[in-house]
Amino acid sequence: MASVYSLNVSAIIALAFALCLQGAFGSHIACENLNKDSCSYAVSSTGKRCVLEKHVRRSGEQAYTCGTSDIEADKLKDWIETDQCIEACGLDRHALGISSDSLLESRFTQKLCSPPCYCNCPNIVDLYFNLAAGEGVYLPKLCESQGANARREMAEIKSSGFVAPGPESGGVKPVSLSTAPAPSPF
Repeated sequence: MASVYSLNVSAIIALAFALCLQGAFGSHIACENLNKDSCSYAVSSTGKRCVLEKHVRRSGEQAYTCGTSDIEADKLKDWIETDQCIEACGLDRHALGISSDSLLESRFTQKLCSPPCYCNCPNIVDLYFNLAAGEGVYLPKLCESQGANARREMAEIKSSGFVAPGPESGGVKPVSLSTAPAPSPF
């Protein structure tokens, strides 16, 4: 128990120190100014997440650019994720986009839920917490059920027809999944 407490205290101190250093140097991150090696998992000075995009030129050459997504980070601004967090969480900085499918992979979930990632990389945990919530999954519960049960739990939650409660919600509410037949093309 003491080691978890010390990890949490260390994470808070590291985050505060990083924020102070960034503030002291007056950094203002614009996603469009970031290169391929620092774009993914970065947060702009406006709080928007950065996204790595691939473009194919007429010559067939591939070019990578960094753009600003519409997704906001929770309480983070001016943040470029460290290589230590990328490695600890089992991520690839050069991957294009993220998917909730990665939460079904036990190796990825184990790395994401490991203390080096979960306790020290708040930006990544926030991103995957929100991604999991969008799929009706509560990340801390998924981390508790690591291993063989994690895949089953994710599959059960995804197929249950229920959505995760919001922060002010009184509980889980069923989703109506009624469909209408497609109109005839004639």
